[in-house]
Formats: sequence, C-alpha cells, structure tokens
Amino acid sequence: MERAMSVEDKIRRAEEIYNRRRENEYKVTNTRVRVDNTKSKNNQNVNKRLKKMIIQIIVCMIIYLTFHYIINNNYIFSEDFKNKCEEILAYDISFSEMYKKASEAISLMEQKYQEALEKNNNNNDEENQEAQNEINTNEGKDESNETEKQSQSNEKENIDGQSSEDNQEDSQAHNDENIGGAVEEIANVEETGETETLSEEEQMKKDAEEIKSKISFIKPLEGTITSIFGWRNPTISTVSKYHTGIDIAANQGTDIISATNGEVILSSSTGAYGNHLKIQIEDTVIIYAHCLSLEVKEGDIITQGQVIAKVGSTGNSTGPHLHFEIRKQDRYIDPKLILDF
Repeated sequence: MERAMSVEDKIRRAEEIYNRRRENEYKVTNTRVRVDNTKSKNNQNVNKRLKKMIIQIIVCMIIYLTFHYIINNNYIFSEDFKNKCEEILAYDISFSEMYKKASEAISLMEQKYQEALEKNNNNNDEENQEAQNEINTNEGKDESNETEKQSQSNEKENIDGQSSEDNQEDSQAHNDENIGGAVEEIANVEETGETETLSEEEQMKKDAEEIKSKISFIKPLEGTITSIFGWRNPTISTVSKYHTGIDIAANQGTDIISATNGEVILSSSTGAYGNHLKIQIEDTVIIYAHCLSLEVKEGDIITQGQVIAKVGSTGNSTGPHLHFEIRKQDRYIDPKLILDF
C-alpha cells in the first residue's frame, strides 16, 4: 500500500511548483522588457533623424533669406558680390519637392522599422515558446522523478516495515526464552541514565563542598541578583541561554572587591565578557566580567577584599552589573552553593 503524503511533503512540493512558476514568470518578464527597450531605442533613433532633418531645412531657409536680403540692399555689398548671390539664387529650390522627398524618406524608415520590429517579435515569440516547452518538459521530468522517488520510498518503507516486524517477532521469541535477563537489562539502562543525570549535580555539589572547605569567600558586590546560574530565556540573541555564573546589578562605577585571595592570571578587554579578570587560588578560578575598568593587572597577587574593578556594562551586556563566575578544574559551579546572596 502506498503511504499517504504527509503535510510537510505536500508543503514542500507546493513550494517547489511555486518557485518554478516564479522562475517562468521572471523569464517572460525579462523578454518583454528587452522588447520594450528595443522599441524605445528605435523610436529615439527616428525622432533623432527627424530633428536633424528639420534643422537642416531651417538652415537652408536662413541661408536663402540671407542671400535674398543681400541682393535687395545695394548700399552694403559690392556689385560682384551681388552677382554671385544672384547666381546662387538662380538655382531652382523647390521646398515642396524637398518636403516630398523628406516624407518619402521618413515613410521608408518607418516601414523598415516596422519590419524589423515584427521580425524581432517573431524571434522573441519563438524563444518564449521554446523556453516554455523546455520548462514544461522539465516540470514533467520533475513530477516523474518525484513519483518515482515516492514509489521507491513506499517500497522501501514496506520492506523496512516487514523487516521490522520480522525482527520484532525474533526479538519477542528471544525475550520469551530469556525473560528474566531482558527485564534486568532494561532496569540497568534506566538506572544508568538516572545516574548520569544525577552525577553532574552531585559533582557540582561535591566541588562546592571541597571549595568551601579550603577557601574563604566573601561577597564581591552588594546589589540585586538579576540572573541566576543555569538555563534561562534571554530576550536578546547575543545573550547566552545557559548562564555559567550569577549577575549582580549595581550602579556603574561601584567598587568590585575580590571574593578571595589569589593571583591574577588574566586581565583582558576582549570577547563577550568585555573588561574581565580571572583570579586563581589553588585549582579554583573566579571570573569578574563586564567591568567598566580593571584596577589590577596580570601577575598581581590579590588579597581578599581588595578593590579589583569597577561595575560596568562592557561586552555582551544589557546594563551595569557584575558577572561573577566560579570554576573548579574547568567545571562550572553555581555561586549560590558557596555564598549566600
């Protein structure tokens, strides 16, 4: 039996047909634009020639009138000059004949333009018909391929379903023979998964107890807790979904003190943390991030309670606060397991 198409398959197929039709419309539109451009260019050429011919006629008339004026004014020009002008005016200039010839030339140009335009339209129609035929052929091939793929997919699903049923029967027979072992194996898997889920939390609590037993902590800043440790739903894409520390909000420029003794192993102003410090004591590292300014540098030995930075909003931050983070051997520790905020 053929498997009915799912909603996702129907949507995907409709999108493919829609995209192909859009491509066809785009090709036809481009062809029409090219034809319109050709018509516009030919019209411009005809207008240009008409303007040139009119200008030439006007110039001829001005020359004729000039010579006529010269002949009728005896007191300006010499007799020889007037004789030359009379010889020029003796030529029979027929403006009606000139207009007739110009009209015939314009009609001839229009006829040639129409012939060229019709030829161009016929060529474009042939190209469009060929493109449409090619598109229809491709659509037919695509639909045929989709049908073939669908048939192969159904065949494969039927085979897989039969194999799955056979495997289930074999598995059921095997389980009937060894029913006690199967139950024990499932119980072990469930127990293992639960142990893996709890081990991370237990490890964090264990690390926190070890840190508290060896290192003395004080609050680095008095303020409002705006974001706790763990998963969260930020409204800005630049803010990470998993929070590796705790955020303490305070006025910009407020002093930040060191929660412990230690050594500054990093003093940096780059990255998402902005201006930040890393202070190490034994195998524990404390991070102070998004600071306005840093008051210590790498290599400095820090005592508990010493001013090390100022509250700021550098890096990926939405307001003035301190990002306070504790790590033990690169494992994150919830600061609330060590300090009461």
